Amino acid sequence: MLNRTLTEDFTLHKPRIAVLALNPHAGDHGLIGDEEEREIIPAIKAATEEGIIAMGPYPADGFFGSSDYKKFDAILAMYHDQGLTPFKLASFESGVNFTAGLPIVRTSPGHGTAYSLAGEGIASEDSFRNAMYLAIDLFMNREEYKEFSKDPLQSQEVDRSGGE
Repeated sequence: MLNRTLTEDFTLHKPRIAVLALNPHAGDHGLIGDEEEREIIPAIKAATEEGIIAMGPYPADGFFGSSDYKKFDAILAMYHDQGLTPFKLASFESGVNFTAGLPIVRTSPGHGTAYSLAGEGIASEDSFRNAMYLAIDLFMNREEYKEFSKDPLQSQEVDRSGGE
């Protein structure tokens, strides 16, 4: 689903996806947990066999602590706080939350509802504006993708039998 949304919604050809580990240190080869060996690595291999560029699993702390995250088009986190904490640290006032896989476009300001700022006159409108613009861009990208993919080239088979 992530690969599809990067291709169809974000118009990326062959997007690069980083997959984070569930356990600290990516499980340390089963010492801290075996989900990486048992579930995540086989899933990455299966995705790769389907032509998806998925790499990992990467330990989240080291991944975000270095600049490795900049080498990817998307990062698949195993749970909410693992992905959203570094995202909000990097782009709290300007980031956009996007929900992939829905039949409609759904974006929201990266900071969420920010009820604690409501009525205070201190909230930045940047994230809301970015969410609106991204929603428009994604809608247009989806429409363009539908247009380009609705009528694939017709078969141009040639009768070479010489018959009538």
